[in-house]
Amino acid sequence: MRHVLRALAWASALLLTAFALFLGFLTLTDYRPAAAVPLDVSGDPRRLLQRGEPLALLTFNIGYCGMDAAADFFMDGGQGSRAAGREAVDGNLRAIASFLAGAGADIVLLQEVDVRSSRSHLVDQRAALEGVFPGQASVFAVNYKVPWVPVPLLRPMGAVHGGLLAFSRFHLRRALRRQLPGRESWPRQLAELDRCLCECRLPLRGGGELVVLHLHLSVFDRGGRIRRKQLEFLRGRLLAERRAGHHVIAGGDWNHGLPGSDPGSFARTAPRPAWYRELPPGFAPAGFRWAVDPGRPTVRASSTPYRPGESFVAVIDGFLVSDNVGVESVVVRDLGFRHSDHNPVAARIVLR
Repeated sequence: MRHVLRALAWASALLLTAFALFLGFLTLTDYRPAAAVPLDVSGDPRRLLQRGEPLALLTFNIGYCGMDAAADFFMDGGQGSRAAGREAVDGNLRAIASFLAGAGADIVLLQEVDVRSSRSHLVDQRAALEGVFPGQASVFAVNYKVPWVPVPLLRPMGAVHGGLLAFSRFHLRRALRRQLPGRESWPRQLAELDRCLCECRLPLRGGGELVVLHLHLSVFDRGGRIRRKQLEFLRGRLLAERRAGHHVIAGGDWNHGLPGSDPGSFARTAPRPAWYRELPPGFAPAGFRWAVDPGRPTVRASSTPYRPGESFVAVIDGFLVSDNVGVESVVVRDLGFRHSDHNPVAARIVLR
């Protein structure tokens, strides 16, 4: 009996030591970028934006090509943490690339694009998608870089390297990664995203700039503390850019119910998930206007695989534009959540 107890004690000590070393490794390798980091812009189309000409926008959270209709996600109450397999990732990526190639958008904002992640079976999605837009400007901002996410324990998410990817048919003068405020407590933050804005600045013919703030805001933070900080920071950026005389567009995955939309208008039997919250009243600065299609959902809950008419769905993806930007149309492209847990949103605008 004494030998058994001693063996258990040694085993416990080894496990604790290994766990401490693992936490130390994650702490030392924690991705902590500066508040503002210049980003490389690949490609250099010479065409300049012009006031008065229609401009087609598209935003799409592609769910790292792993969140197709058959997938669920452990953070939302499901079981999954990775795509079903390499074939599933490749199939979703091909379908998404085909859709993007035919979408005809001038500016494309993509969220949850993986470079080399265990959850998407090491498929370089950035490289594949850049092949869809030859000759266009592209910029990538990392918002998730962890050497190993150890949860869930039985099938951990593993290594993650992903972020925001944007394309433009027009000259993109410069881009900046702006760190969003708010972090989880240690050690939880070691496995979390480092949310950011990807700030793209496009010069206009005749002078001036269009500033596009590409975003993917937090969702699973406890109590909404981080989300409040992010929204306050974002609102400050919107006001600063508009006061500087620029045209401003903020677009992407807001992870909040967007104004004018109501999840109760969609058929479903599943309850409203805890993560769903509406944007606080008065968030949009005076003069800014929402470009949202409230008639079709842009996201589904991932506690279970997608079940039409049962799964919770809502509108959390879209655009917010300044008063010198006219909105001609906004439409959710309903892809039935076949290849991502989001649907893309297309908008047609005019710079005044």
